[in-house]
Amino acid sequence: MCETGRLPIYEIEHALISALHAEPRVIVQAPTGSGKSTQVPQILCDRGLAAEGQIVVLEPRRLAARMLAAWVARERGCVLGGEVGYQVRFENRSGTGTRIKYETDGILLRRLVSDPTLGGVGAIVFDEFHERHLYTDVMLGRALQLQRSIRPDLKLVVMSATLDSGARTGFLSSWPVLEAAGRMYPIALAYLPRAVRFDKTPVWEVAAREFERAAAGGPDGDVLVFMPGAYEIRRTIEAIRRTGAGKRFAVMPLHGDLPSAEQDAAVMPCAQRKVVVATNVAETSLTIPGVTLVVDSGLARKARFDPHRGINTLLIEKISQASAEQRTGRAGRTRAGRCIRLWTEREHRARPVRETPEVQRVDMAEITLLLKACGIGDVGGFPWVDAPDANALAGAIELLQSLGALDMREEAITALGRQLLAFPAHPRYARMLVAAEYYGCVPTAALIAALTQERNLLLRHAPRAVRARREDVFGEETDSDLFVLMRAWHYAREQRFSVGACAELGIHAQAARRIARIHEQFLEIARGQGLDMFEQAPSSAAIRRCILAGFSDQLARRRSAAAARYELVRGRRGTLDKNSVVRERALVVAAEVQEIGTSRGEVEVRLGLVTAVEQDWLREMLPGAFSERREVRFDTSAKRVAARWHIAFRDLVLETRHAGEPTPEEAASVLAREVHEGRLVLRQWDRSVEQWIARLNGLAGWCPELGLPPITDTDRLALLEQICHGAVSYKQLKNTPVRSIVRSWLSGAQQAMLEKLVPDRVTLSNGRTPKVVYEEGKQPYISLRVQELYDVTDLPQIALGNVKLLVHILAPNQRPVQITDDLRSFWQSGYEEVKKQLKGRYPKHEWR
Repeated sequence: MCETGRLPIYEIEHALISALHAEPRVIVQAPTGSGKSTQVPQILCDRGLAAEGQIVVLEPRRLAARMLAAWVARERGCVLGGEVGYQVRFENRSGTGTRIKYETDGILLRRLVSDPTLGGVGAIVFDEFHERHLYTDVMLGRALQLQRSIRPDLKLVVMSATLDSGARTGFLSSWPVLEAAGRMYPIALAYLPRAVRFDKTPVWEVAAREFERAAAGGPDGDVLVFMPGAYEIRRTIEAIRRTGAGKRFAVMPLHGDLPSAEQDAAVMPCAQRKVVVATNVAETSLTIPGVTLVVDSGLARKARFDPHRGINTLLIEKISQASAEQRTGRAGRTRAGRCIRLWTEREHRARPVRETPEVQRVDMAEITLLLKACGIGDVGGFPWVDAPDANALAGAIELLQSLGALDMREEAITALGRQLLAFPAHPRYARMLVAAEYYGCVPTAALIAALTQERNLLLRHAPRAVRARREDVFGEETDSDLFVLMRAWHYAREQRFSVGACAELGIHAQAARRIARIHEQFLEIARGQGLDMFEQAPSSAAIRRCILAGFSDQLARRRSAAAARYELVRGRRGTLDKNSVVRERALVVAAEVQEIGTSRGEVEVRLGLVTAVEQDWLREMLPGAFSERREVRFDTSAKRVAARWHIAFRDLVLETRHAGEPTPEEAASVLAREVHEGRLVLRQWDRSVEQWIARLNGLAGWCPELGLPPITDTDRLALLEQICHGAVSYKQLKNTPVRSIVRSWLSGAQQAMLEKLVPDRVTLSNGRTPKVVYEEGKQPYISLRVQELYDVTDLPQIALGNVKLLVHILAPNQRPVQITDDLRSFWQSGYEEVKKQLKGRYPKHEWR
């Protein structure tokens, strides 16, 4: 092993060994750069703490898993894939002799399905736990269940730069905590003096400006710029290269979609000073040596899932204070540094302290199926570090049931559900692959699934000349966006994934090469599952039926022939992606339904990877999801009640036709509802009617012994139906008399009692008869000018003396100067002050 004892993590080496001998679980808290990601697994291995078992290090990102494994392999002088290896989705560089294995978190969780005891695993290290990735949380809960039952020998190490108090509650609260200091040099922190609106001034322009200012008089060393995504990284690199200071630096990107060689170049030392423009992949795990300046946009592109609408969101959001601290720390690893935050100090205080755990913001379908396969019947009752949203779990179960992966009644995993788990993809794509056997197109379906697992194969914002060449090479396509991607991939393969040939058509050659490997892996899994691999020129319809099998809940119907706007299942609406080729089809399924933040700061629901389908296929494949219903509703354009037959798939109306004339009762009910909701107005239902109802309801409450029936909201609707009976259109209804029908709610004797006990007007001792204003739930009142109240000392009482009237005392300008129900006290203590304020302004009025 390489001599690395000088790293700060070795300060707690003996304490770590002692803690794990005493108890099989421990928390290691140490800042980035302390060596925990590379050295703790080696300590466990070399000190025999995992016995002869494998040490699995779970990393939240593929890039980190690959690069950390390569680093540790170099330190130990072994070949990557031998004693030290890694495995990420669709890539495995490990073998039977691998002792230290870096993995992305979902790999080990899937292994639990076939190996519930995790035989051969001696220790699990949860690296960068503070990032709170979904699979990490779930794997920790499941590993702890194993440790407390059949695997007491299993060692668990949770590692984090910082661990918030929320994550330290529950089952983590009793774990011993070891803290190691980091090697941190002073960092000068700077904020912008004024807030910048990035929708007005692009973030890359601000970053380039601040970089140039800092580089002019700053210390030597490299620069790390944080941006939210690959697009912003590209624009930032262009902006920095245009600056005078940028010409002295090698400027390079770092994000998960880059080829391995480019990722390595960004991290490894460089002969020239460099600027690395990275996503939050550089926030933790990976240390870039030599960085002395960090320019932080304060933004990250984050995936979320809206369980109420079933929409995946990919929005640029402000990072938390904790993430900002992580990024700042990158500037002080080797010497004193500086960090420039592209926001103000005041804005910083308003940011959330920590990030929202993934379990509370992502699609739960795949993890729910995995937990069901592991024997977890009650997913909601699983020992979560933070509980997921109940709606998200319910939506996941509903989707899995519609795919046939869970039983409709017991919610238990089905044989089909276990088959879907064999494929390392979302259950939708796995369902598509299984359906492909019936339609004789498994290889093609496997390619479609592979195409969706990588970055977009085609450059989205390609120049017009490139798009024209694509059309010449690929031909015209209107059935599916996925078919365009298939043709692009076949072209790339025919060109042996040549970078030059692919670039001419805006194809990402490296992505195409990775897709080829994923395609082969899907085919290998399909063979292992016993699927019939024979395929002979499958028809477009057959392939599109397979896609429908996985995405029927994302069916969309075009709202009008002139626009690319669609209505979706579950009451959602979206717009077709502008790059889609499926422009003229009435019925489609969208493999991607995303709420995306635009550069203008707006948010739009976008339907991507769209495929045209036929209504007959829906009836053939999912007959139980169809329904027909007769609906009577108000036609706002015709301003009349109309009856329609609706044919719907789930809740999405596919066809509408005339269903004859509504009955008088149906028409009255619809019209009454429109009036009740305020969309139609009855001209004769005026304030006097509302006052009469308020008087009645008030008296019924003040004097319940009288037994008067109040008019509730439900009763009001019934009265409206009575008024609307016989009308079909608003024209017939709007001038209908209403007062006599409303008053018929009471008998003649009851109406007389109402007029007597809660009168419309009252008589004051000075002979005036003001109108009484009644409002539901409030004390009734009269309004009079001061002069009109002279000689009145007591206010009348109504409702058998149970209710004293209020008086709004008005100035000569009719504005209230005082409200009271004790007029005697007003004359004694309040009048002189009112007179003092108003007499000078209104000298012509009488002032006693």
